[in-house]
Amino acid sequence: MTANFSYAASLKAGTTAKSSKKIQKGLKRLIIIAGIIFAAELIWLFVISPFIPFSTIEVHTFAELSRADVLKAAAIDETSSFMSTNVKEVQEKLSALILVETARVTKRFPDKLTISLIPRKAAAVTVASVNGRQVPLFIDRQGVFFKIGDSLSGEAAGLPVLSGLENPQMYMQLPASLVPLTEKISAITSGSPELLSAISEIRIEQKSWEGYDLVLYPVHSPIRVRIENNLTEELLRYMLLMLNVFDHGYHRPQEIDFRSGIGSYKIKENS
Repeated sequence: MTANFSYAASLKAGTTAKSSKKIQKGLKRLIIIAGIIFAAELIWLFVISPFIPFSTIEVHTFAELSRADVLKAAAIDETSSFMSTNVKEVQEKLSALILVETARVTKRFPDKLTISLIPRKAAAVTVASVNGRQVPLFIDRQGVFFKIGDSLSGEAAGLPVLSGLENPQMYMQLPASLVPLTEKISAITSGSPELLSAISEIRIEQKSWEGYDLVLYPVHSPIRVRIENNLTEELLRYMLLMLNVFDHGYHRPQEIDFRSGIGSYKIKENS
């Protein structure tokens, strides 16, 4: 009886050992297969996919610059991929376009590219001679002459005209000393557009020494206004208030001088 029991126990132990070995072999095979699959996925994700052309290219542009023009300027085509595209170089190429103020390029691993462009916005215009014709040149807040208009009506209407500039041309930029002026004009246009719409022209007059004066020509008054290079909303409001007083009077000066901070003027009496 004892011998039979020992044999049965031994047989059961052998069977359990074989089953355990089979399970271990099965687990090893599963681990190996899972490792191969995981390695293949890593190879696909990090080695192959980045070299596959972009599956999605998003372009956020504006009316004057089409998607095709943007991709051409950026040198992006159907072969461009995550690995072959240098974001910094693409941004530099797009920022070089005269109509573009800011370019932002991002790529998402492994096959997505996004291009976002912010256009230059006109702060003022100036009149220049192009091919023997007087046309408006649009100037942005950075002082860049970035677009030629057809006439002072239409898109140029409502923008202050900057005069007194020396030989303005397309693709030029104002001297550094004048850039704060276009920045102020842009800020006032954004905050209080009604103030600048009351000014038809801003003439820049260089001083005999360093700096310059500004001569403003109101839309609804024949009186010109002279200020230093400190165009502000407060000054424009004060100026319009003072002009309104003279509109109801008989004697009018030709010019009001605000360079001292207080409006001063001379009235020439008739003899």
